[in-house]
Amino acid sequence: MTLAKTNAGLRMLKERQSGLSPRQRAALILLDGQRTLEDVLAAASGCVTREDIQRLVELGLVAEQGPESQPFADSVPAERDRYLQAYRLATDLVAQLGPRWSSLHLAVEAAGSLDELQELAPRMAAALGPVQFAKLAPLLTMR
Repeated sequence: MTLAKTNAGLRMLKERQSGLSPRQRAALILLDGQRTLEDVLAAASGCVTREDIQRLVELGLVAEQGPESQPFADSVPAERDRYLQAYRLATDLVAQLGPRWSSLHLAVEAAGSLDELQELAPRMAAALGPVQFAKLAPLLTMR
């Protein structure tokens, strides 16, 4: 199987503040559409796991490249794109709160969907305050 970055994956690398773990970011860099999944795992043995790559697929940052697929097609649905924007902003805002809010930061980082981020919205609103949360609220509430 050969995986390539989607447009969302390319944007995430370009922005550099992705909310990805260092291992996931390394995997995203290595998945260039030229190397097979096994080649990438072998090249980064011990650093990148199948779970890291699966997470990138779930986030819509990489997709399988096949004869009929367009490797750089932006096949990320609008809700997934909104989730990625909200996830990046939420992780950045909550990280600024400091160690006192580490459990919230971990919960935000573990959120794998827009619904999970929306469930955390009350906690984030209380921690961030109305001014900071106002930056994030539109991404969480519009449907």
